Amino acid sequence: MSFGEIFLWEMMGTAVLTLLGCGVVANTVLRKNRGYEGGFLLVNFGWGFAVFAGASVAAPSNAHINPAVTLGLAVNGQTPWSEVPIYIAAQLVGGTLGAILCWAAYKLQFDTHDDPANTLGIFSTSPTVPNAPWNLVTEIIGTFVLVFWIILSPQAGVGETPGVPSFGNSALGYAAVAFIVIGIGNSLGGPTGYAINPARDLGPRIAYAILPIRGKGSADWGYSWIPIVGPIIGGVLAGLLALALPIS
Repeated sequence: MSFGEIFLWEMMGTAVLTLLGCGVVANTVLRKNRGYEGGFLLVNFGWGFAVFAGASVAAPSNAHINPAVTLGLAVNGQTPWSEVPIYIAAQLVGGTLGAILCWAAYKLQFDTHDDPANTLGIFSTSPTVPNAPWNLVTEIIGTFVLVFWIILSPQAGVGETPGVPSFGNSALGYAAVAFIVIGIGNSLGGPTGYAINPARDLGPRIAYAILPIRGKGSADWGYSWIPIVGPIIGGVLAGLLALALPIS
């Protein structure tokens, strides 16, 4: 696959990811919505299905839609390092574009929301208890689980008995990844909002900074490095550990 094709599919897949992911948060946060106060569980399911949709769109480029996944696979030898900058650039552009489309879909709700200064959470993550080292640890752990699972999950294959398939734990394809994301959100997402994806956080944060949202607050650039560095460390550690394991 050419660099241009990788860029196109990763950009579109990541755009769908952030459009739907930021969209479910907007639906629960902005008051004049049918999903208002739907709660954290609805957000987790929404992000899980957003991953399913985005990954399905980006299937031709192997559906990384996450720089942490790209780096984990590169460290593990499954993605050429020459392709890494293309993947990451496409993911960042797609993440920004998807967030802008989310704003467009909810523009009237943004315009009439009674607390516009606190809308950054629709786009990007933040900690419930600010503490940089421990917030970083949380993001590392959550991303490690995601990337480690992606690398190690066996695919569906042909069983020993003719006509009977052998199902690995990723036999459901991209739907299985959605389940993992929902599980991470429910189990580990409380402290930091579980970015577990630098493009998913940085792209929408850039969009928030440039969008004409009435009365909006700060993009909180002081925290922005944590949902970038944490997932990168987690993804690289997952790739390294998987590489060291005696896997046939």
